[in-house]
Amino acid sequence: MAQKTWELSGEYMESCNCDYLCPCIFTNPQAPATHEHCTALMVYRIDRGRHGDVSLDGLKFALVIRSGRVMSDGGWVFGCVVDEKASDAQRRALSDIVSGTAGGPPQMIRDNLVSDFRGVEFRRIDFTIDGLRRATEIPGVAAFAIEGVASRNRSGEPFYLDNTAHPANRRVALARSSKTEVKGFGLDLSLLGKGNNGHFAPFAWGA
Repeated sequence: MAQKTWELSGEYMESCNCDYLCPCIFTNPQAPATHEHCTALMVYRIDRGRHGDVSLDGLKFALVIRSGRVMSDGGWVFGCVVDEKASDAQRRALSDIVSGTAGGPPQMIRDNLVSDFRGVEFRRIDFTIDGLRRATEIPGVAAFAIEGVASRNRSGEPFYLDNTAHPANRRVALARSSKTEVKGFGLDLSLLGKGNNGHFAPFAWGA
């Protein structure tokens, strides 16, 4: 097996404007979103990562997406944010990965679904985990706060969907959002207290 040129693993979280539960996740994603567009923000914390000999440990990145009513139809708006803490070498390496020019899931998204790529920005990315709660803030671009939907079996675990086609992980936790805001890449969305859709999971990518 050929050696991978890059690898990333860590934690992912997401919120979108669809009502909970987003129909895209369990229809592969063939069903219409619950609103005219699906606007989604995915944020990733890299616990271990490298591109060639450039370490990417501890950095973060985000993908901002707006699709039409049916996500699988393509035509997406797509923008990327890379952690401003990255060095010049790390910025180049991580920008290549997340913008879809270095293979792996981002390239699959870019090649098959995106018609309007709006570039890479370098910003502070906050990534907070507290039990079932997840939150992010990317100044000038986006922010959200979600909480996993806990089962009544008192396990302390959220509900999960398994064997999905989600690019982050086949198994994702189900969550609801108390705040979802997107102001970057020419997009404008503000939802407060709507209980809209969210997910979180570990992720592992490479190419």
